[in-house]
Amino acid sequence: MRRATAPRPDAVVSQDADVFKGVTALSVTEISTDKDSGASSGLETLLPEGWPKPRGYANGMAGEGRIVLTGGQVGWTPDGVFSPDFIEQVRQTLENVVKVVEAAGGRAEHIGRLTWYVTDIEAYRNSLKDLGPAYRSVLGRHFPSMAVVQVLSLVEPEAKVEIEGTAIIPKG
Repeated sequence: MRRATAPRPDAVVSQDADVFKGVTALSVTEISTDKDSGASSGLETLLPEGWPKPRGYANGMAGEGRIVLTGGQVGWTPDGVFSPDFIEQVRQTLENVVKVVEAAGGRAEHIGRLTWYVTDIEAYRNSLKDLGPAYRSVLGRHFPSMAVVQVLSLVEPEAKVEIEGTAIIPKG
């Protein structure tokens, strides 16, 4: 998830340009769909005017519906087993986030935000080539807004990554 080099405005982006003196946003309808059914996510990807389109994440997402907040999920299987491999832990962690969203009646494409906590940012950076296929195996080409933060450690000693998700399940 390479960050764009465009300067960031100090104000929150709004679709109501009068609110923030000249700060406007181009709101592009999210084109991500469920990788199996082809159903639309119901979310909009927000791209402030003049900013380059990010690759592998969104600057912001908007939607209406039931909000689902996951707790921090780690990369263990339902049996509580961790793989020693960083990429496999990420894949399992993403699956665990999606399972929580599914328990609320949602799907992967309803996820509007992911916050990643990694214990080794260099392992994350050095694995980007392998991370893409693992990510897409769970979320397809749906790229919500994301942040990646390095932390000293996680509660589970074997965990290398923990991910929190926020989903918006459309009404109806």
